[in-house]
Amino acid sequence: MPDPGKAAISPTRQIGEIVAGKGANRYGDESISQLDHALQCAALAENSGASPSMITACLLHDIGHMVDNHFEGAARRGVDRRHERIGAAFLAQWFGPAVTEPVILHVPAKQYICAVDSEYAATLSPASIRSLELQGGPFDSEDARRFIRKSYAQDAVQLRRWDDEAKVPDATTPPLDHFLCYVEVALKSSHRDER
Repeated sequence: MPDPGKAAISPTRQIGEIVAGKGANRYGDESISQLDHALQCAALAENSGASPSMITACLLHDIGHMVDNHFEGAARRGVDRRHERIGAAFLAQWFGPAVTEPVILHVPAKQYICAVDSEYAATLSPASIRSLELQGGPFDSEDARRFIRKSYAQDAVQLRRWDDEAKVPDATTPPLDHFLCYVEVALKSSHRDER
């Protein structure tokens, strides 16, 4: 039975604790931490005038890595842990599709961009190229057409572009608390959409 004297931890605080704690770990084989990557991605979205839901999706697009106890070293072992699905399922307890769909679609968005932009693959980091191989490689033309017709596919493609840019060592961004304000707005928006 829950202790009525103990206040429940808010979703924003839970998310903040996960991102601050687990985010301190290195971001796979990249030269930055998961937190730095998340903050850079969110900052790129904010600087582009994205909505609070999109900024939240950018901040949390890799939360599946942080909540998955089996993530560490999986890619090196040749295992795709499907972090996009783990993350979207975790976030769905609080957020609607404006946050969860770009998160779940940001992996196939990479496969899509590889299929439609011949120069894109050359811009990927070595770690991103390895993960692309584990995730099934570029889409064929029919898979690409099917993907881009999905709701939120365009948002996922934009998130993916920011995701790829958000790997700069020692980049300066606002702190996590700054972006948690957007998380709070996105939470309220998700609750309004449910009514």
